[in-house]
Amino acid sequence: MKISISSYVRACLKNSTPWLVLALMLFVFSTNVSTAASRPARLLIVGQGPDGHEVTTHEFLPGANVLAELLKPYKDLQVTVVNADEPWIDGPTLIDQSDGIVMLVTQGAQWMQIEPQRHAALRRLAARGGAIVALHWSVGAKEAKYIQGQLDLLGATRGGPQRKYLVLATELKRVVPAHPILTGLGDIKVYDEIYYSLDRVPGIQPLFTAKIEGKEEMAAWSWERSDGGRSFGFVGLHFHSNWQLPEYRRFVVQGVLWSLKLPIPADGVDVSIDSKKLELNGVLPPVSSPDSKKNPRPSKIQACSFDLEFRRA
Repeated sequence: MKISISSYVRACLKNSTPWLVLALMLFVFSTNVSTAASRPARLLIVGQGPDGHEVTTHEFLPGANVLAELLKPYKDLQVTVVNADEPWIDGPTLIDQSDGIVMLVTQGAQWMQIEPQRHAALRRLAARGGAIVALHWSVGAKEAKYIQGQLDLLGATRGGPQRKYLVLATELKRVVPAHPILTGLGDIKVYDEIYYSLDRVPGIQPLFTAKIEGKEEMAAWSWERSDGGRSFGFVGLHFHSNWQLPEYRRFVVQGVLWSLKLPIPADGVDVSIDSKKLELNGVLPPVSSPDSKKNPRPSKIQACSFDLEFRRA
């Protein structure tokens, strides 16, 4: 709700006492603040189609749809899922209309910056205190030239010769168990692809680490930015089947809520979901494990398509 002051009102103000002017200014300010606070937070979840990885991995649009399903119970949250395959013409407008963005895209650091208007819209989102969330390959890019641009908005990234990753069975260990994002969570044993040796800015808070090559490597983090906004990153979720892990679902949902400055229940969020929502082409993928490649894939999964309810922008 915007209140425009007519020329008539301005003329009246000239003859008003300072106290009356102050009272009117406070009324306008409080009305705008209360209107903004009363509407739901607007979250944009951005996914993309297949990027050449093996079927059941990098299933970003299905993953975006799973996250949207998990966020449905939150009435103070308005979620929009979009396919951001290039050319994503409506992107800057959609970002400008949002209070936060979750990225499930390929080479996220490059994706954020390759189109100047998109990069400018993301910077505007950050400047107004918006939420910025990146999952898996949304963190980093192949070329080092995109490192700084993503560092400025996300707090950590990877690119160029320091871009390291490993598929392994590991245990994600909590760094700060009292952090709101880790509410109701313990350490998590998982088989996943972990990016490591990340570049990072000072002041970010590691949330989970994974032991790789004898060193505890940061796998997830939160960042309270100087602009007043929050960022959250998690390098896991290479395998779509890891959405079947309640711990993963809770961690990601709570990361999104925290980034949007929304409350997290004392016992952690309820992440119950119909298993059919986790399927790919009507089949629930086998849980990832070191023996995954030895296990035959369900014959029905022939492509990375998924029956999604999303808006193509």
